[in-house]
Amino acid sequence: MTESIIEEEGLTSLVKEEIPLTVKEAAKFLGVSPQTVYLWVERKQIPHLRVMGRNIRFLKPELVSFRASFKQEMENA
Repeated sequence: MTESIIEEEGLTSLVKEEIPLTVKEAAKFLGVSPQTVYLWVERKQIPHLRVMGRNIRFLKPELVSFRASFKQEMENA
C-alpha cells in the first residue's frame, strides 16, 4: 500500500511539472513582474507557448533552464 501512495505522489508531481504556467505564475517563479515576462516574450528571449491564439503559457522545466542562464548573465554583468 505504501508503494502505491509513493507512485501516486510521484505521478502527481510529474503532472504538476507538465501543466503550463500562466504569465503571472511564470513571473512569480522567476521573481520578476508580469510586464517583464511580456517584454521577454515580445523579444523572444524566453521559451513560451501560444495557446488558443493570444494566451501565453510556459513549461516549468524550460523556465528552470531560463532562470539558471538569466542568473548567470546577471552574475557576469
